[in-house]
Amino acid sequence: MANGGEGATTRPRGGFDAIHKWAATAAAVVALAISLYNLAELQREPKLDVTLPHLMRIGPAGKGTLIYFQPTVSTRFKSQDVEVISDARLRLNPTGSISSSESSNFYWQSNGVPKFDFESDEIRIEWSGDPAPFLVSQENPQQPMFQFQDGSWVLQPGRYEGFIQLSRSGNRKPLTQDFCLIVSKKAVDEMRGGDERGIYFFRNDLPKFTSSSKYSHCYVRETD
Repeated sequence: MANGGEGATTRPRGGFDAIHKWAATAAAVVALAISLYNLAELQREPKLDVTLPHLMRIGPAGKGTLIYFQPTVSTRFKSQDVEVISDARLRLNPTGSISSSESSNFYWQSNGVPKFDFESDEIRIEWSGDPAPFLVSQENPQQPMFQFQDGSWVLQPGRYEGFIQLSRSGNRKPLTQDFCLIVSKKAVDEMRGGDERGIYFFRNDLPKFTSSSKYSHCYVRETD
C-alpha cells in the first residue's frame, strides 16, 4: 500500500513539470519570434511619407518666380537606417486653356525661414541655409522651407498640375507628391503690380473653396 501511495503522489508532480517545460519552451519561441520581427523591422528600408502644407507662398523674382514650400518628411517606422534626401524639385504644368504654355522648371535655390517685419507689417522670408542633403528618421522628421526658383517663368491665369519630388540617396525611387494650383487673373494682377519682394499666400484648405469639386485640394489665392 505504501508503494502504491508513493506512486500516486509523484504523478501530479511529473505532469506539472511537463506543463512547466512546455510553457517555458513556448515562451522562448514567442520571444525569439518577437526578437526576429523587431530585428527585421529595424533592418528594413525606412518608409517615408511626404505631407503637403496647407500654405504655398509665391512671389516675383525679377523676370521669374519664387515658390516657398514647406512639406513634412517623416516615417512612422523604426529603422537602423536613416533616409538621406539629396535633392528637391518642383514643377508646375499648365492645363486646360493654358496647356500649350511652357511648363516651369523650378530648382531648389535655398532654404528659408519666415520673419514678421513690424515696419512693413508683412512677412519676409530670410535665408536659413543652402540646399544640402538632410537626414530623416522616426526620431528626426523634417520640415524644410524650400525656396524654389525659375528665373524666366511667370504665372498666367489658369490651372496648374504640380508636384514636388524629393530625390533619395542610394538610387532609390524618388518621393513624389502631386498637387494643383489655381491662379486667377486677379491674383496675377496683384502679384505683377505689387512689391518685387512681395509674398502672396495660396491655400488648399480655404472653406469657401473646399466644398467645390473644381477647387478640391487645389491651392487658391486667399483674396480670390
